[in-house]
Amino acid sequence: MGESTVNNGVNVEALLAARAALTDAPEAAKFKWRASCTWRNGTHSTSSVQGFSGLGAEQNHKTEFSFDADHPEVFASEDRGATPVEYVLVGLASCLTAGVAAVAQNRGIQLKSVEAKLEGDMDIQGILGIDSDVRNGYSGIKVSFDIDADATPEEIEAIVAQSQKRSAVYDVVTNPTNVAVEVNSTNSAR
Repeated sequence: MGESTVNNGVNVEALLAARAALTDAPEAAKFKWRASCTWRNGTHSTSSVQGFSGLGAEQNHKTEFSFDADHPEVFASEDRGATPVEYVLVGLASCLTAGVAAVAQNRGIQLKSVEAKLEGDMDIQGILGIDSDVRNGYSGIKVSFDIDADATPEEIEAIVAQSQKRSAVYDVVTNPTNVAVEVNSTNSAR
């Protein structure tokens, strides 16, 4: 019987080497992610990401990524992009799915397919100012994975659990994060 190679497209050796290197250089492990957002019209805006700092220096993605955000027509908007709360679901889904691939690769488990479906429950009475006792954000998020892999159901559950444990976005969503908002205004009024 020939040796089979698992290939989920994740370079685990490089990840483990980076982990080892950063263990000895903890200051290099401090990253600062950035995004900028420009208002277009109504509730439509365009955000972009390109530069970030990490490994002790400024870094750049290979290209600038751009994201349109808006609200749907049912909110009297133009529906020119996903809502910001949908981007939260996209970020969570993407982070958990990437983790599944990395953990499976590290554990020698070949993935055939991975699909995550997310639903977030929200009562918009809070954001509309109808009821100040209603939370503005999600009251709950449900993540459902459909994974086909050369593994037992228990192994797949363990992969998802490890992905969840190491997911930065899962942590951001499930734990309080300090957010400082500053205003630098220019008065154009005459």
